[in-house]
Parts: sequence; C-alpha cells; structure tokens
Amino acid sequence: MTTGSIPTQTQSLNFGKPLEQMTAAELAQAEQTAGNAYERSPKDKTIGLAYANVLRMTGKNTQALAVMQQVAIAHPSDRDVLAAYGKAQAAAGQLEQALATISRAQTPDRPDWRLYSAEGAVLDQLGRSDEARQKYKLALESQPSEPSVMSNLGMSYVLSGDLKTAENYLRSASKLPTADSRVRQNLSLVVGLQGRFSEAEQIARQELSQTQANANVTYLRSMLSQQNTWAKLSDNRSAKADNATN
Repeated sequence: MTTGSIPTQTQSLNFGKPLEQMTAAELAQAEQTAGNAYERSPKDKTIGLAYANVLRMTGKNTQALAVMQQVAIAHPSDRDVLAAYGKAQAAAGQLEQALATISRAQTPDRPDWRLYSAEGAVLDQLGRSDEARQKYKLALESQPSEPSVMSNLGMSYVLSGDLKTAENYLRSASKLPTADSRVRQNLSLVVGLQGRFSEAEQIARQELSQTQANANVTYLRSMLSQQNTWAKLSDNRSAKADNATN
C-alpha cells in the first residue's frame, strides 16, 4: 500500500528513471550514488532529500530519518525539508512527531497542498480518517485533480473498508496524465481485494517493463494472499479511534 506521496527532487543525481520503477539492483546503485553525493555535501537540500527517499524505498527508514534530521538542522525553515522530515518520521513510526513537524511547516497564508496531503497520510495511520480526508480535500482545493492526493484519499477509504469509493478515486487518479505507477499499483490492489484478480493483474502490468510488471504482480499476489489483513487494518483503525476519544 502506498500513501503519503510527496514529490521528491532526485533529478540532479541523474538516476535515469523514477525510483518506484527501479529493480532492486538499480535501487542499490541509486542508493550508492546518492550516498556518495550526500557524503560530499551533507548540507545540500536536494541531495539530502534524494538520499532519504532512496533509503525509504529500500526499507532503511531509521537511516532515512537520521539523514533528514541533519538536513532539517541545515534548513530549519524550509517547507520541502520539513515535509520530507515529517514523512521520514512517519515511516520510522514516529507518527505524532511527524504530525507536529508537518503542521509546523504549513502556513495559513500560503498553504501547500503537498503538506496537506502528507498530514492526511499521517492522520490515516493514526486512525483519524475523517480528519485525514479533510486534509486531502484541502489539498485538492489547492491542486485540483492531483493524482497523488486522489490516490491517498482512495487508500484512506481502503483502510475503512469502503472499497467501491476507494476504487472510484483511484480509477479517476490513474486516468490522469501525471499519474505514476504507485497510483496504478494501489488501484490494482483495490480491484484485487474485490475479487477481480485478472483485471487487477492487468492493471499491475500496465506501462512497465516485464521485470517490473512481474514484480508488481508478485507484490499484488502476496498482499491478496494475506487473508483478513485488510479486515484487521480496519479493526485496528477503529480501535485507535476509540482510544483517541477515551
């Protein structure tokens, strides 16, 4: 499941393709390239953001958080940095801290749709779905038809068990010209959860190399094979919501 998408700056490192379309070997090479650049210029905003993003893609959330802590020290008032720092905190399980960091980055007179979307993603993880969806809608008011926000909104409904509404948002997002493979991966998951497995696999293979398509289908099958996973997610969210009101 992919939520909380924040556009990241990796072009200056010449990775050649979006990180989410890379194979494991390509990600390893990207990590080495970004790590070398970060070692040379640890205070560079663009390099720091790119390196942290690669680390998150390879599952090294604790190291990504450490990198973003250093970048945030060097750029304490930069909204892009604070947003990425909050995302790194959330990935490392520091949800309340992430929410505070992202909220601090937002300014009412110049609201940033990316921050609204990131805040919504953290609220979803905290089980506060109504608040999360309000943030996504604020993001869409600032940036209409933004596929990453629509995808996050769709996945919010997945977590609460409303698969039909989730599919509507994700299908609309996937048709937009700026939608990336993460949006289609989320759509394929939601379609598969409704029992339409052939259609789900077809979506998972769209516009990808054979290697990446096979990886997406393998991921899809592994997620769908985990019976009761999504019911448990919904139950956990309900429990969190109950605890938050006690």
